[in-house]
Amino acid sequence: MNYGKMLPQLSPDMLCAFLAAADTGSFTSAGHVVHRTQAAISLQMKKLETELNHPLFQREGRGVTLTHEGELFYHFAQRFLELHQEVLTAFDKPPLHGMIRFGAPEDYAAQFLPGILKRFSSAYPKVQISVACDSSAFLRQQLRNRELDVILTTEDRLDKTDSKELPLEWAVAERGAPVDMRPLPLALYHPGCLYRRNTLAALDGAGIPYRVAYSSPSLAGVLAAVAAGLAVAPVSSGARFPGCRMAGPKEKLPPISPVAIKMTTAADDDTDIVKTFAVFIRQELGLTPL
Repeated sequence: MNYGKMLPQLSPDMLCAFLAAADTGSFTSAGHVVHRTQAAISLQMKKLETELNHPLFQREGRGVTLTHEGELFYHFAQRFLELHQEVLTAFDKPPLHGMIRFGAPEDYAAQFLPGILKRFSSAYPKVQISVACDSSAFLRQQLRNRELDVILTTEDRLDKTDSKELPLEWAVAERGAPVDMRPLPLALYHPGCLYRRNTLAALDGAGIPYRVAYSSPSLAGVLAAVAAGLAVAPVSSGARFPGCRMAGPKEKLPPISPVAIKMTTAADDDTDIVKTFAVFIRQELGLTPL
């Protein structure tokens, strides 16, 4: 290896911003994910493209899509960050053993957890993770009953610690979305869900008549109605699902007030395995530090 050769400077922070922009299709949305301004993300991406001497994004109005080179680099960036996390963790503390009982709503499990749990398992291969998916209310009850060790829940406002704002968007069918129908057909979670509450408030505020055409306790049920072009639904920003896309300005749907995502650990549980897992989740999701 030629150690004297100047190589491109690919920092983990820059790669996280790149992945966020690629996943959300927007520098603004990426800024929400990594806690940067849109201008800062744009500047980082320009610097990254300069370092690599290739265009990574195709700018399309307010959105962005990956170029051929961007698609190729996406996979390298994922592998780089996974290896980076493994190296840091391997030299941080002695190996951990045991089990973590982790709970999260189904949409978080689909959007956030696959990559996070894969990276944690790579860093701590002797730790087993049991994942429970349920409503936030039921997860809180399980935590109080000591049936779970760590949970993620949806809250109506930010907390001082282990929390961050979660913007909401409209999911519509890739083709034939019923956005012009009145009343507007909706696919929603159960009554009491904050996504549902904020969505109905947004429509009421905009004076748009609606009907709850589909109600499901599962993300799969909600998205099935959306992908079939039978309804529209609120989802967390940056989520991507087969057969669905995020509504744009042309759909003229009102903005939905954000919710908050919060991590909570069992009271008085300060075991190394729980503390390590909580720190990992906090860093991965960019939650407000302790």
